[in-house]
Amino acid sequence: MTRIELTVNGEKRSDEVEPRLLLVHYLREVCGLRAANVGCDTTSCGACTVLLDGRSVKSCTVLAVQAAGLEILTAEGLSADGELHPVQAAFRQNHGLQCGFCTPGMVMATVGLLAENPHPTEEEARAGLEGNLCRCTGYHNIIRAVLAAADAQAPAPNTEVSA
Repeated sequence: MTRIELTVNGEKRSDEVEPRLLLVHYLREVCGLRAANVGCDTTSCGACTVLLDGRSVKSCTVLAVQAAGLEILTAEGLSADGELHPVQAAFRQNHGLQCGFCTPGMVMATVGLLAENPHPTEEEARAGLEGNLCRCTGYHNIIRAVLAAADAQAPAPNTEVSA
Protein backbone atom coordinates (compact mmCIF):
# COMPACT_ATOMS: atom_id res chain seq x y z
CA MET A 1 0.00 0.00 0.00
CA THR A 2 1.08 3.56 -0.69
CA ARG A 3 -0.12 6.72 1.03
CA ILE A 4 -1.20 9.49 -1.30
CA GLU A 5 -2.11 13.05 -0.43
CA LEU A 6 -4.10 15.05 -2.91
CA THR A 7 -7.03 17.43 -3.20
CA VAL A 8 -10.37 16.23 -4.55
CA ASN A 9 -13.03 18.84 -5.25
CA GLY A 10 -11.32 21.28 -2.90
CA GLU A 11 -10.98 18.77 -0.05
CA LYS A 12 -7.51 17.66 1.04
CA ARG A 13 -7.27 13.87 1.33
CA SER A 14 -4.75 11.35 2.56
CA ASP A 15 -5.43 7.70 1.73
CA GLU A 16 -3.65 4.37 1.54
CA VAL A 17 -4.03 2.86 -1.93
CA GLU A 18 -2.74 -0.06 -3.94
CA PRO A 19 -0.05 1.27 -6.30
CA ARG A 20 -1.97 -0.17 -9.27
CA LEU A 21 -5.32 1.46 -8.39
CA LEU A 22 -6.68 3.55 -11.24
CA LEU A 23 -7.75 7.10 -10.46
CA VAL A 24 -11.33 6.41 -11.61
CA HIS A 25 -11.58 3.56 -9.08
CA TYR A 26 -10.01 5.71 -6.37
CA LEU A 27 -12.62 8.41 -6.98
CA ARG A 28 -15.50 5.94 -7.01
CA GLU A 29 -14.46 3.41 -4.36
CA VAL A 30 -12.34 5.42 -1.91
CA CYS A 31 -13.86 8.90 -2.27
CA GLY A 32 -17.42 7.71 -2.91
CA LEU A 33 -17.81 9.97 -5.95
CA ARG A 34 -19.88 8.54 -8.79
CA ALA A 35 -19.75 11.09 -11.62
CA ALA A 36 -16.61 9.68 -13.25
CA ASN A 37 -18.03 6.56 -14.89
CA VAL A 38 -16.16 3.43 -15.89
CA GLY A 39 -17.11 2.97 -19.49
CA CYS A 40 -14.27 1.25 -21.32
CA ASP A 41 -11.00 1.24 -19.30
CA THR A 42 -9.15 2.01 -22.55
CA THR A 43 -9.49 5.82 -22.97
CA SER A 44 -11.94 5.28 -25.82
CA CYS A 45 -15.12 6.71 -24.35
CA GLY A 46 -14.21 9.58 -21.99
CA ALA A 47 -16.96 8.79 -19.47
CA CYS A 48 -14.33 8.98 -16.72
CA THR A 49 -12.97 12.44 -17.65
CA VAL A 50 -11.91 14.67 -14.75
CA LEU A 51 -9.65 17.69 -14.42
CA LEU A 52 -6.21 16.97 -13.01
CA ASP A 53 -4.52 20.24 -12.06
CA GLY A 54 -6.89 21.95 -14.50
CA ARG A 55 -6.19 19.61 -17.42
CA SER A 56 -8.82 17.28 -18.82
CA VAL A 57 -7.73 13.65 -18.38
CA LYS A 58 -9.33 10.25 -18.64
CA SER A 59 -9.10 8.87 -15.14
CA CYS A 60 -9.14 5.25 -16.33
CA THR A 61 -5.57 5.65 -17.58
CA VAL A 62 -4.09 7.50 -14.62
CA LEU A 63 -2.98 5.70 -11.49
CA ALA A 64 -4.13 7.22 -8.23
CA VAL A 65 -0.48 7.41 -7.11
CA GLN A 66 0.28 9.56 -10.18
CA ALA A 67 -2.23 12.10 -8.88
CA ALA A 68 -0.45 12.46 -5.53
CA GLY A 69 0.09 16.12 -4.70
CA LEU A 70 -2.29 17.27 -7.43
CA GLU A 71 -5.79 18.73 -7.51
CA ILE A 72 -8.65 16.71 -8.98
CA LEU A 73 -11.96 18.21 -9.98
CA THR A 74 -14.92 15.97 -10.79
CA ALA A 75 -18.41 16.92 -11.96
CA GLU A 76 -19.54 16.77 -8.32
CA GLY A 77 -17.16 19.61 -7.51
CA LEU A 78 -18.35 22.02 -10.21
CA SER A 79 -21.47 23.50 -8.66
CA ALA A 80 -21.20 26.08 -5.92
CA ASP A 81 -23.80 27.13 -3.34
CA GLY A 82 -26.46 25.03 -5.06
CA GLU A 83 -25.91 26.77 -8.40
CA LEU A 84 -24.95 24.78 -11.46
CA HIS A 85 -21.64 25.57 -13.13
CA PRO A 86 -22.23 27.40 -16.46
CA VAL A 87 -21.28 24.25 -18.38
CA GLN A 88 -23.70 22.11 -16.37
CA ALA A 89 -26.44 24.70 -16.87
CA ALA A 90 -25.76 24.85 -20.62
CA PHE A 91 -25.98 21.06 -20.93
CA ARG A 92 -29.28 21.15 -19.07
CA GLN A 93 -30.74 24.07 -21.05
CA ASN A 94 -29.63 22.69 -24.42
CA HIS A 95 -30.64 19.07 -23.76
CA GLY A 96 -27.02 17.95 -24.14
CA LEU A 97 -27.75 14.55 -22.63
CA GLN A 98 -30.02 11.58 -22.96
CA CYS A 99 -29.20 8.61 -20.75
CA GLY A 100 -26.62 10.70 -18.86
CA PHE A 101 -23.86 8.08 -18.67
CA CYS A 102 -21.38 10.13 -20.72
CA THR A 103 -22.58 13.50 -19.43
CA PRO A 104 -20.15 13.98 -16.51
CA GLY A 105 -17.21 13.21 -18.81
CA MET A 106 -18.58 15.48 -21.54
CA VAL A 107 -19.10 18.26 -18.99
CA MET A 108 -15.58 17.93 -17.58
CA ALA A 109 -14.03 17.75 -21.07
CA THR A 110 -15.97 20.92 -21.92
CA VAL A 111 -14.72 22.69 -18.79
CA GLY A 112 -11.17 21.74 -19.79
CA LEU A 113 -11.73 22.80 -23.39
CA LEU A 114 -13.15 26.19 -22.41
CA ALA A 115 -10.25 26.79 -20.03
CA GLU A 116 -7.88 26.40 -22.99
CA ASN A 117 -10.12 27.98 -25.63
CA PRO A 118 -12.84 30.20 -24.09
CA HIS A 119 -14.53 30.89 -27.44
CA PRO A 120 -14.28 27.80 -29.64
CA THR A 121 -15.87 27.62 -33.05
CA GLU A 122 -18.22 24.72 -33.68
CA GLU A 123 -15.39 22.87 -35.40
CA GLU A 124 -13.03 23.50 -32.45
CA ALA A 125 -15.71 22.33 -30.01
CA ARG A 126 -16.19 19.11 -31.97
CA ALA A 127 -12.41 18.54 -32.09
CA GLY A 128 -12.11 19.33 -28.38
CA LEU A 129 -14.63 16.63 -27.46
CA GLU A 130 -13.33 14.12 -29.99
CA GLY A 131 -12.19 11.65 -27.31
CA ASN A 132 -15.58 11.56 -25.57
CA LEU A 133 -18.24 9.25 -26.96
CA CYS A 134 -21.99 9.42 -26.58
CA ARG A 135 -23.95 6.43 -27.74
CA CYS A 136 -27.37 8.14 -27.45
CA THR A 137 -27.16 11.50 -29.21
CA GLY A 138 -26.07 12.87 -32.55
CA TYR A 139 -23.86 15.35 -30.67
CA HIS A 140 -25.78 18.37 -32.01
CA ASN A 141 -27.19 19.34 -28.61
CA ILE A 142 -23.88 18.62 -26.90
CA ILE A 143 -22.06 21.00 -29.25
CA ARG A 144 -24.87 23.53 -28.79
CA ALA A 145 -24.33 23.23 -25.03
CA VAL A 146 -20.56 23.73 -25.37
CA LEU A 147 -21.05 26.89 -27.42
CA ALA A 148 -23.75 28.18 -25.05
CA ALA A 149 -21.45 27.57 -22.07
CA ALA A 150 -18.70 29.52 -23.81
CA ASP A 151 -21.10 32.42 -24.31
CA ALA A 152 -22.27 32.25 -20.68
CA GLN A 153 -18.81 32.09 -19.10
CA ALA A 154 -17.08 35.10 -20.58
CA PRO A 155 -17.69 38.01 -22.88
CA ALA A 156 -16.68 37.51 -26.49
CA PRO A 157 -13.30 38.89 -27.47
CA ASN A 158 -13.33 42.49 -28.66
CA THR A 159 -13.77 42.45 -32.41
CA GLU A 160 -14.16 46.17 -32.97
CA VAL A 161 -12.07 47.60 -35.77
CA SER A 162 -10.53 50.97 -35.02
CA ALA A 163 -10.45 53.55 -37.78
